[in-house]
Order: sequence, then structure tokens, then C-alpha cells
Amino acid sequence: MMQLPETPKVVMFDLDGTLIDTMGGFADVAASVMAELHGIDRATGRRRYLETSGIPFRQQLEIIAPGHAANDRASDIFEVQKRAYADTADLDARTLAALERLRSFGMKLVVSSNSAQYFVDEFAARQTIRFDLVLGFDAAVGLAKGRPHVDRTCKEFGVPTQEILFCGDSIKDGELAHGCGLAFVARLGTFSAEDFRRWNPAVPAVADVHALAELVASRSAA
Repeated sequence: MMQLPETPKVVMFDLDGTLIDTMGGFADVAASVMAELHGIDRATGRRRYLETSGIPFRQQLEIIAPGHAANDRASDIFEVQKRAYADTADLDARTLAALERLRSFGMKLVVSSNSAQYFVDEFAARQTIRFDLVLGFDAAVGLAKGRPHVDRTCKEFGVPTQEILFCGDSIKDGELAHGCGLAFVARLGTFSAEDFRRWNPAVPAVADVHALAELVASRSAA
């Protein structure tokens, strides 16, 4: 695990479950879809969705139901139905204040999401704060969460990976950050502190983005 930079130049945020609390609604949609198309009972489907979160739902399905004939259809239905939750999800006042505080330290703010680029753009356009870079999934230009997002961020701001901090709510986020040479802070909620400790005992964990800003401020002042 990369050492946390004392004063990161860029903070990258996962979107769902990190900046906005949509994961519960998404899990309900996924459970319903898997119950109908895969015959998986809702409680199991919901649990497995959350356990495998951090990657696109189509990839989650290959873990949950490898090779199932309904996986493509299930993914398409999920992407349509989750919009009922996603289109009304906005940053709350506490998160906005924390982001403004991070920006006051001179840090660039980046969204890094598995969702389609147009969806992430729509989300960002609704907010009162303007992110410095908004990245989603766009196969046409080779954008995807992980290395492509990190490379784009490094190029955009002229920073090395050692000066980027990634905050996400899933173990997969931590794995992606680690694989790209980024420092990682876990946002609790989708996974517990115990879950993250089992993955990596050294990973720092925070309750929300406000607590992340406190952590960054305390390290900068040390």
C-alpha cells in the first residue's frame, strides 16, 4: 500500500457509495434483476452485489453467475433501472463543505466512476461545486476506471502517481488504487472497517468525505 502523501496534489473519488449514497438503492435493483433472471433469492443477490462492488455490473455478474445466458440482458436492465436512484442523487451539504475544504488546500478534485461518461457528466453538471476532472466509462476513447483514469489524471495535471490520493468505498477500489501506485483511503459504508482490515490491515478508513478532509488537514499540519 502506497504511503499517504502529506499534501496530495490530486484527490480522486469514486462516485457511488463514496461521494453519494446510492449503493443501497443499486443493490436493491440488482437483487430484483437477479431474482427474476437468474433465480437468485433477493437477500443473496443483494449481498453478492455489495460483495463484488467496485467493478461494472456486467463484470460482477460473471463473478456471481459465470457464463449465465441472462447476464447481458440483466446488465442492460440494471443500467436502465438504477437511473431512478442515480438521477436524484446529489452531494449533501457536509460532503460539499469537505470538498471545498480540500480545494482550499490547493488540491484538484477528480471523479473516477465505472458509470457511463454521459451519466457522470450529468451528475457533475447538477452540483454547485465544479470538479476539475470528471471521468467515467467510455470505450470509444479508452476511458475506464483504473489505469486509464489514472493516466488521464497524471497527464491533465502534470503530477506523478505519488501525489494522487484515491478515496473509494470498495475493496476493488483499493485494489485498483494499489495496482496503479496510488495511496488509498477507504470510505466506510458499503464495506466495514473490519472488511478493509482483512484485505489490508494498514489501510486508513474514514466514515465520510468530511472525515477524509480532516485526515488530510491533520497530515498537512503535522
